Amino acid sequence: MNDWQRKSPLDWETYVNKLVKVVAVEKHEYEGWVLTVDPVSACIVLATFSENEKVSISFIMGHAVQEVKILQEGDSDMEQRLARILEPEESQAFSPEELEKRKNALKTWLESNHIPVGEQGEQGRTLSVAGVLTIDPPYGPEQCSSTNEIILSRVQLAAG
Repeated sequence: MNDWQRKSPLDWETYVNKLVKVVAVEKHEYEGWVLTVDPVSACIVLATFSENEKVSISFIMGHAVQEVKILQEGDSDMEQRLARILEPEESQAFSPEELEKRKNALKTWLESNHIPVGEQGEQGRTLSVAGVLTIDPPYGPEQCSSTNEIILSRVQLAAG
């Protein structure tokens, strides 16, 4: 058992939401923001952001960790940004304008692929696809529903 694995969960918690440099076995180095540390395996979960805001997640197994150095404290903006990574999409808050934009983009894509689509419900928030599938806000794969499992799985694959 190495020094990192001997730390307590309270020790590991001090690294969460901080930019760190991890040195692992064979001189492998990783840099990123600590999302969490698994209390059983001491595995470190790091997030890195590319220029276009795409997120990469890395897992450094606890037994491989040789050194962890804090490079930067996370501010409240970074804490919120990190929290949103693991948040399910349906719990992310979308403004009415964003929801309308997502609905219209999906509707346009379906129409451009010659798939009949209409709006239903009081405010036209639900999309009805070919009369056999509905998609509710925020219009992701999880919001698709249909009694036809074959159609449902194909649409969810295409949407995912």
